[in-house]
Amino acid sequence: MDALINTPWQMWATLAVIGVTIVVYTLDRFSLELISAGAIVALLFLFLIAPLESDGVSLLTVETLLSGFASPALFAIIGLLIIGQGMFQSGALEHPTDHLLRAYDRRPIAITAAIFVFIMIISAFLNNTPVVVMFIPIMAALAQQGKIPVARFMMPLSYLSIFGGMTTIIGSSTNLLALQSYNATTGGEIGFFELTPIGLMLAAVGVVYMLTAGRWLMPIRENPNQSLTNAREGKHFIAQIEITRHHPLIGKGPVAGLFVDLPDITVRMVQRREKAILPPFDDFKFKPRDVVIVAATRSALTALLKSNPEMLEGLMAETSIADDEDGSVQRSTQLTMVEAIVAPGSRMIGRSIAQIAFHAQTNCVILGIERRSRMIRTQMNTIRLEAGDVLLILGDINDIRNLRSDRDILLLEYSMQGLPDPRNARIAALIFAAVVAATATGLVPIAISAIAGATAMVASGCLNVRQAARAVDRRIYLLIGASLAMGAALERTGGAAFIGEAIASTAGQFGPAVILSAFFIMCAALTNVLSNNATAVLFTPIAVSTATQLGIDEHALVLTVIFGSNCSFATPVAYQTNLLVMTPGHYKFRDFMVVGGPLIIVTWLAYSIIAPIYFGLT
Repeated sequence: MDALINTPWQMWATLAVIGVTIVVYTLDRFSLELISAGAIVALLFLFLIAPLESDGVSLLTVETLLSGFASPALFAIIGLLIIGQGMFQSGALEHPTDHLLRAYDRRPIAITAAIFVFIMIISAFLNNTPVVVMFIPIMAALAQQGKIPVARFMMPLSYLSIFGGMTTIIGSSTNLLALQSYNATTGGEIGFFELTPIGLMLAAVGVVYMLTAGRWLMPIRENPNQSLTNAREGKHFIAQIEITRHHPLIGKGPVAGLFVDLPDITVRMVQRREKAILPPFDDFKFKPRDVVIVAATRSALTALLKSNPEMLEGLMAETSIADDEDGSVQRSTQLTMVEAIVAPGSRMIGRSIAQIAFHAQTNCVILGIERRSRMIRTQMNTIRLEAGDVLLILGDINDIRNLRSDRDILLLEYSMQGLPDPRNARIAALIFAAVVAATATGLVPIAISAIAGATAMVASGCLNVRQAARAVDRRIYLLIGASLAMGAALERTGGAAFIGEAIASTAGQFGPAVILSAFFIMCAALTNVLSNNATAVLFTPIAVSTATQLGIDEHALVLTVIFGSNCSFATPVAYQTNLLVMTPGHYKFRDFMVVGGPLIIVTWLAYSIIAPIYFGLT
């Protein structure tokens, strides 16, 4: 009773603000940004009207409440998001995944397992969101190749990326924010690989669950548009390759009638000056100034652009310059491919590609032409266009968007696909490796290495400024700022100590193992209705206070908060990766509850057994 009397009323007001914020978050009636800003405003006015002082010194100033927006953890998260976007934009991970996809036909089970392990490893060092974005089309391709429902792959993709994020301190923004809150509360630190042992054990439990009960609970739904997609993928375009002076095809010829340097592409004709060379190509070698007419699907041309852009060197050169908004000229970092239909009544009808000067007017190039599955043996630039012809167009993303207003063609928006510039892949991979190495060895703090890496991504051309800015989610920025403000208020008003004492007096009699288990399940439950970041920030000071009250290792409880806050499996809104896989996997809201709910229970039981033994609290 004395403790209740001696507590300042500002503590109860702070708890009320936090409680109302959590409730409004869960109602999902207002935007996340508005709720976060409202919580900050409420706390600012509360401590402006009724300052909390000790010996004449204000404990909660405006600077203290807003310090979260200048938090090193926040800037580390922003830096890592930009680095992840740079890895995605440059296609730095496409080469290893391409090798895995090629081997899928020979060993489907082993390769599927290898891909999921690869996803977990990458998620340990990159923010989960860009990792899942990168692998969604890959897993969809695996499902199509193996004739397996795509729903079998998408939910495991999200869950295993989350498990991977549990294994290092930079694997998730949740981990970094808990570290920031822990450091601000006690000055404590968490090592780069300190989460790894328990994180790997929990990941192993999750994998076993997904292979057994999770596989049985997983919904099976086919893509209703799959047949239409497959039909479009099988269409062949007529395309043209010009053999320039240093072209990689010079001196190359067919092997057993096939051109191995042009996989999945059929050579229809080679125009050598005035002579047209038709198949079979016996004793044939490519020479400079040859014009090669090929037939290929869109996927084959895309793969050629990604793996060996020098094959289409002339076209790549034409699309590698773009005007920025400020009038400066820079190399494009977002090539985009799209299909467009020549509209009835178009001015293009009856004219060749050379005559319409398509590149001069649009700054885009036509890669190929598809004419109702008819194969034409003539140079692409001389083909006279007809209504209904499908053009495969390549250009900078802004130039492609400008084609929407072109009345001569009908842009097929659903076919728009961004192509990473392969020339940036090695640079992005080196920057990423340097950031991880600098952080893991303790050479520089996480915030510095992440900001330096993000700056290097932009400076090297792997990203432009607008793409880097789009990688920073304003919802995350405001949520983190509000969470850190609420955490600071909770700790300095004594709210964290009060809750910690209440938990200690209630559950302390059952021992440290029960305390660990209780904290884990509380965080796991709240993270699925609130936010993993907010849950970690709010519970970290409470964990420290509880540990102090009970005389147990505060480090163990803080790690428990981190692991519990990462268990965002039961709802699609719990974490961004769940939302990302919801549409391609054709899931419903309840699917996540059916599969993810038991996964939380299994993970909780595993942690309740593993953690007390690991921390020596049995």
